[in-house]
Amino acid sequence: MRSFAPVFRADARVLVLGSMPGAASLAAAQYYAHPRNAFWSIMGALFGAGPQLPYTDRLERLVAAGVALWDVIGSCARAGSLDSAIAPDSVVPNDFVALFAACPQLSAVFFNGAAAEAAFRRHVQRAAATPPLRLARLPSTSPAHAARGFEAKLEAWQTLRAAAAGDDPAPTRAPARGGTSPKAARALAA
Repeated sequence: MRSFAPVFRADARVLVLGSMPGAASLAAAQYYAHPRNAFWSIMGALFGAGPQLPYTDRLERLVAAGVALWDVIGSCARAGSLDSAIAPDSVVPNDFVALFAACPQLSAVFFNGAAAEAAFRRHVQRAAATPPLRLARLPSTSPAHAARGFEAKLEAWQTLRAAAAGDDPAPTRAPARGGTSPKAARALAA
């Protein structure tokens, strides 16, 4: 299965990364199409890009706010929708070298959950020179991760709005080359 094309403008300041679209998203050809996924409700609260709007309008509002959207994995073999069902040897990451070159103002990458962060660190950060960007994991918006309620997720995702607006008070930057643990990256940035 294949992921979607990135959604961005050249002036994007932040990038939101999922791991790989789920079955509902692939069937609808839309990012975060599962009706119980909180992503669009959170984007509605942050950027006015809520699920009540047509999909193309939601995307337009995100890019107008400086937000780019993509997935770490470009293609893979997976049975069902769960990230845990992705066959590790089948993963082909998306072309981040090209995306980073197309978006020179990017200052931060926000991962929609732990699986997206792990996939990026394993398949992208270690394999390619990544620019010095803040890398931050946010709580997954997936309905499979319901331990945190909507309000708690929304509170955590507020940092995305601040970063997109250029108001992030103290962004933490990861080193330009991959392979450094998150703890070491935080220590280097301090």
